[in-house]
Amino acid sequence: MFYELATIENLQAIYNVVQHTIKTVYPKYYPSEVVDFFCKLHSEDAILKDIKSGHVGVLKVDDKIVGTGCFVKNHITRVYVLPNYQKKGFGTFIIRNMEDQIAKNYDKVYLDASLPAAALYEKLGFSTTKHEKYPVENEAILVYEIMEKKLDPPHYTSRIK
Repeated sequence: MFYELATIENLQAIYNVVQHTIKTVYPKYYPSEVVDFFCKLHSEDAILKDIKSGHVGVLKVDDKIVGTGCFVKNHITRVYVLPNYQKKGFGTFIIRNMEDQIAKNYDKVYLDASLPAAALYEKLGFSTTKHEKYPVENEAILVYEIMEKKLDPPHYTSRIK
């Protein structure tokens, strides 16, 4: 298992991880309108833009991309792990890698947590600062948490290649 910066060549694999995870996990928590909103939010164009920014990483297991993470400044914006690889510490590994990178320049990290991810982030030391609602189509409501965590200065080299 290793985590490295994403390249443009990884775009389709990252998109597939994100879309498959959303379509498999989110319907257990959200109505279809919210699932569709997330799918559109994490389009190929949005992922490509983030890859070009240099802050998208991919988690590879046996040379297969099974997870991804993205951050802009000190805001984590996209963390997804394929459902078959969840509950194995891969999401934690991605978050820790991003925290290492962010801690080089910031003392806090922020994220918007979906319902399926909020418990993981809480376990990793994030605290909810605000509960948010965002209306989507057909009067459906996206409910999410704004979370933050104080970071210690990095005391070891990041695990990202």
